[in-house]
Amino acid sequence: MDAPDVLLTHHLGLDRASSLQDALSGPIAGSVRVARSPDETRSAIADARIVVTGRFPDELIDRATSLEWLHVVSAGVDHLDLDRLADAGVVVTNSSGIHAEPIAEQVLWYLLTFERRLDEAMANAEANRWRRVEGGELRGRTVGVIGVGAIGTRIATLCSALGTTVLGTKRDLDSMPPVVDEAIAADDYHTLLRRSDYVVLACPLTDETAGLIGDDEFRVMGRDTVIVNIGRGELCDEPALIRALQYGRIRGAGLDTFATEPLPPDSELWDLPNALVTPHMAGSSPHKPERWREIVTTNYEALRAGDLDAMRNRVV
Repeated sequence: MDAPDVLLTHHLGLDRASSLQDALSGPIAGSVRVARSPDETRSAIADARIVVTGRFPDELIDRATSLEWLHVVSAGVDHLDLDRLADAGVVVTNSSGIHAEPIAEQVLWYLLTFERRLDEAMANAEANRWRRVEGGELRGRTVGVIGVGAIGTRIATLCSALGTTVLGTKRDLDSMPPVVDEAIAADDYHTLLRRSDYVVLACPLTDETAGLIGDDEFRVMGRDTVIVNIGRGELCDEPALIRALQYGRIRGAGLDTFATEPLPPDSELWDLPNALVTPHMAGSSPHKPERWREIVTTNYEALRAGDLDAMRNRVV
């Protein structure tokens, strides 16, 4: 194959697209173009053979008649019509793994904040109150990770380093990393919920995982359990979560993803004292452009060589 150009769509946002353009311009043999508006994306997509994007609406699939490879800068691909892309013969890859470090570090913040009662200490400080709180220790606690992929593995590694017992679910138990102390079948996740002090949702959003955590699951958990969601908001029934927090069925929640984003100003989650709300930022890192570059350049060369099996993070 010749050296095709790479199109970066406007869905990336101008700052992120510019950073990625700078990162790719040297290693990529073809030119790296940035579409700065929806009109520019629609205009350029017809001739584009390689596209890097954050989103890819259905209308673009119809226009992308020359598309051979689509790379998304997220790990999740639930926003893509994978069946249509497969039918069109398009190779799809994602950025799974590049967010593992920052997300795992943010999960530790949620856990430490609840365990050390730092949220209470900060609330007292904001009110100019000198009021000691008695914090606990993560060592000896049990952390359950639902979905031990690249991100879940890094979460398990950091939690294990702090002396926690790590339980994990995964579809393929044979590939469970050794850092997980006990592997639990994915469809037996209620066992994990029942035994965990902290439950971390790190699985992808699929037809099987949508609404994975609801009223029944919150009743399975102990009243001292904290749930952390860094996967997708739809993994958790949000009204059921709010009820569980309001009625003390669980101790608290660390939330970075929501069913509706941005989280509406009138959401009750904003005002619940036992909910830590962050604006879908767990994957943020200054190192993302270099990590994207590594995946995109590796796959670019594999595509040029006609070796599709060598492409990393292939989902279609």
